Amino acid sequence: MKDMKGFVPAPGHMNFFTKKLFAHAGEIIDGSIVYVEKDGGGPSEFHTHEHNHLFIVVKGEVKICLNNEKVIVHENESYPVKGSVPHSLWNNRSETAIVVALSVK
Repeated sequence: MKDMKGFVPAPGHMNFFTKKLFAHAGEIIDGSIVYVEKDGGGPSEFHTHEHNHLFIVVKGEVKICLNNEKVIVHENESYPVKGSVPHSLWNNRSETAIVVALSVK
């Protein structure tokens, strides 16, 4: 069985495990599933915008660059990014990363 770190059984369910990724994150504007190939990511230069992001890593691992800080987000983890902070997102491994990217107010 896959690493279940942080997952717990859901009451009233069978063979069903859950892990909370985020609480209230704001109003969801849109959402995308993103495939980030080896050495892929972007944008190549930091960018900003009015809305915030919530990145949820479904498979693999990504590196989120924020000004002078780098945050590694592993599979089954999430990370919020304020749109006003210069940022970019990059695959941090040789396998394809799959990320759910939500834009939120």
